Amino acid sequence: MSRIGRLPIDIPAGVDVKIDGSAVTVKGPKGELSLNVASPIEVKIEDNQVLVTRPDDERNSRSLHGLTRTLINNQIVGVTQGYSKQLEIVGTGYRVAQKGSAIEFALGFSHPVTVEAPAGITFAVEGNNKVTVTGIDKQLVGETAANVRKIKKPEPYKGKGIRYAGEVVRRKAGKAGK
Repeated sequence: MSRIGRLPIDIPAGVDVKIDGSAVTVKGPKGELSLNVASPIEVKIEDNQVLVTRPDDERNSRSLHGLTRTLINNQIVGVTQGYSKQLEIVGTGYRVAQKGSAIEFALGFSHPVTVEAPAGITFAVEGNNKVTVTGIDKQLVGETAANVRKIKKPEPYKGKGIRYAGEVVRRKAGKAGK
């Protein structure tokens, strides 16, 4: 039995979980999220807890069991607390500015780079070198932060670029001098 999949998920106060066939909808103070559960997995609510079960021990059922439980748990945490990722811009002359719901980067290119916030995501700029990506969908927050980082990844010689807060960039030695 899956160690993660068999754990019940407590439903906190203020969160409403509805199960309609294979669709699970979670509604909370920060918003609403929905998920389509894969066919062999069954989800039910008992005693203010969400239980995820599988009918058999086939490989496909086992692999989806823990995944489904984690996705539902992430939705419940998302609609109550939300998720955020912090990014740092490192480099001389590199900066970021808020332009409405979008952010604009100056990263040493010949043009400024503008990034629009997808639906459900908000950007917050602190100073001129820190960005916080916030939302209720864990997957969308992570993907948006990764796409922003992809604009200018930290390079290994000087460490310039966009990095996650707390990310350690392995530095290389440059060319050896004479």
